[in-house]
Amino acid sequence: MNQYPPGNEPYGPIGTPPQEEARQVRVNMPRIRPNVTYALIGVTVAVYALQLLSQYLFAGGDLLFTYGGKMNDYILQGELWRLITPIFLHASIFHIGFNMYALFIFGPELERAYGHWRYLALYLLAGFAGNVLSFVFTPNDSLGASTAIFGLVAAEAVYVYQNRNLFGKRARPVLLNLALVVVVNFAIGLDPTSQVDNFGHLGGLIGGAIFAWFAGPQWSFEGIYPSVKVVDHRSPSQVQLGAILVLFVFGGLTLARFIFIK
Repeated sequence: MNQYPPGNEPYGPIGTPPQEEARQVRVNMPRIRPNVTYALIGVTVAVYALQLLSQYLFAGGDLLFTYGGKMNDYILQGELWRLITPIFLHASIFHIGFNMYALFIFGPELERAYGHWRYLALYLLAGFAGNVLSFVFTPNDSLGASTAIFGLVAAEAVYVYQNRNLFGKRARPVLLNLALVVVVNFAIGLDPTSQVDNFGHLGGLIGGAIFAWFAGPQWSFEGIYPSVKVVDHRSPSQVQLGAILVLFVFGGLTLARFIFIK
């Protein structure tokens, strides 16, 4: 599934209803390698290998989870890094395999659209938001990259919606497909035996959506056919605003948890 018009497909129009001339425009979009996605997968797999090694060396004890998992009691003692480190930890081969497959599916095209650093900010902020909501609303320990990945799903939906003039008729089915992915995953989480942290997923979804709404790329055609280029009109200040809003909302929830529920 493409998150933006690929560089060798005809697209049109230039901000107007389709025209025969505009349909022949070939859009040259950025074709960067998704190195951040590959790095995130590599780091996460390496961390899981260290988890397995620690379990082998310490008779079943997972030291990385012990010192980095989302555990409310330790967070309340000031170990705030536990609101971000769980996105690199996993509970089983199936757990990491599913999450890394999802990251491989959703990540590369979003990274090409967002650029390396904006995409990395999206991933980390969504993971933070998911762990905060889990911290606030559930006492259960948790770990996994799905908080961040739900943020990517939300960001893709926002991206398609805000650039629906480029996607045309494809926008609706893409958005419906993403909505179905979210609904199915939340339905699975309703099963008490699934051990799925729906609050974490919801937080990642909300955090990713907030950042994407203010910071995600907004493409438009500029120029006159056949010399047409696609330009992202999102300014650096808007990207900063998106990040600040996520930190403000979920940082505020964290503070409220310390003040009123500790």
